[in-house]
Amino acid sequence: MTDFGRVITAMITPFTADGAIAYEVAANLAQYLVANGSDGIVVCGTTGESPTLTWDEEFQLFQTVRQAVAGKAKIIAGTGSNSTQEAIHATAKAAELGLDGALLVVPYYNKPPQEGLYAHFQAIAKAVPDFPLMLYNIPGRTGQNLLPETVIRLAQEHSNIVAIKEASGSLDQASALRAALPPTFRIYAGDDSLTLPLLAIGGYGVVSVASHLVGSRIQEMIQAFVQGETAKATAIHCQLLPLFKVLFVTTNPIPIKAALSLQGWPVGEPRLPLTSASDAVIGQLKTVLDDLGLLKS
Repeated sequence: MTDFGRVITAMITPFTADGAIAYEVAANLAQYLVANGSDGIVVCGTTGESPTLTWDEEFQLFQTVRQAVAGKAKIIAGTGSNSTQEAIHATAKAAELGLDGALLVVPYYNKPPQEGLYAHFQAIAKAVPDFPLMLYNIPGRTGQNLLPETVIRLAQEHSNIVAIKEASGSLDQASALRAALPPTFRIYAGDDSLTLPLLAIGGYGVVSVASHLVGSRIQEMIQAFVQGETAKATAIHCQLLPLFKVLFVTTNPIPIKAALSLQGWPVGEPRLPLTSASDAVIGQLKTVLDDLGLLKS
């Protein structure tokens, strides 16, 4: 059974002032995340600005983060693509580099039907049969919803498809998956604000953005729920809800990179076509971070 852990951080990709990847900062940030609540790290996912990274940059980041936290956390490579052959190549490369698994986003822009989605993920699973895979459903970005019946079919036929990051926002979809698949198939929240509700219907954890800032608190919330301390879990959820919301007032990862910068992390600006946070967004971030004691005095 593959266990990526309860709190997986979808790590940002730090850049230098001239837009190159700041690999040393990435290593330092990965170590910080693992020391502060993260059981695993997704490298080069949506939050890591994968659409504007080259494959060579991604492969170097995989190695950088793996070397930084080897043996201390699970490292999951974002290797999805809307080209099945590219996704197969990148996923096989991640396996070759010794990572712990891959996150495979639904193919974007070309909007394949459900049978096309099934065939896409099936081809990847067959190409790396011993490598754990997490599906990633985020219709708001991809333009297509990976329906429960397709996920169920894939999980039942391919033992290396072990989890899903469910970011459709639909608890009904997550419920359908939980009802049909065994507990060994892990369902992760793709939205921080839905972590606790998802746990209540059989989810396992979260692929988180907010864990850059409050990873230990999110871990505490999940552990409280698992141990039956639901009132404590709810209290933590309510305390963190303003942070969960402000980190998505504009396109992710613009707010989280601005928040990390406010804390002193030299993560740089997002790559175009994403832009830096506006003064209004920075003001909102400062208010929430200050309320939670997350800004240095």
